[in-house]
Amino acid sequence: MQYEILTDEQLCERAQSGDIAAIDVLIERYRTVVKSVVHSYFLSGGDKEDLLQEGMVGVFKAIKGYNGKSGFKTFASLCIKRNVLSAIKADGRDKHKPLNNSVSLTGADDDKNYEISVNREVIDPETEIVNRESLAELKAGIHFSLSKFELKVLNLYLGGASYETIGEKLGKGAKSVDNALQRIRKKIERIVNGEGA
Repeated sequence: MQYEILTDEQLCERAQSGDIAAIDVLIERYRTVVKSVVHSYFLSGGDKEDLLQEGMVGVFKAIKGYNGKSGFKTFASLCIKRNVLSAIKADGRDKHKPLNNSVSLTGADDDKNYEISVNREVIDPETEIVNRESLAELKAGIHFSLSKFELKVLNLYLGGASYETIGEKLGKGAKSVDNALQRIRKKIERIVNGEGA
């Protein structure tokens, strides 16, 4: 199939059905959109590459969340900009805190521990590029694999909210939150092991 002749909306429909080639074509099409959005912003302590990664994660979010109510380009541009701005805001909130390089996804009764780590002391530029690409792929895989509810649960959980607080904010019980976190852990484990979600 010649994916290049398909519209963004057609590609997105295929991508949402799990067509990896369609995802790749959309990512390539929106690389310049990401670059143009990122060009206007600055991340203290980071560089344009960090923001480019966040913008590409925004493309994945757009693919996952697109519902056809508007043109894909409009929706994707909004997702890209939101993701870049969120990264900048998060950086602003964290600039006076000690650097925390990893987030643990453990529960009290879990015997497995999942960590998403970013090594900020890489000396070899090639290794740094590979690490950045791997982290971007991991983030994109997580965002593409989780449902909207699971993404909300994960964001609140990583923000330090308790099961009860998450449940209250999302109108669900603590058991529902616990079940969602169990699903999230399993999906992340499959992504990390290269099995897909």
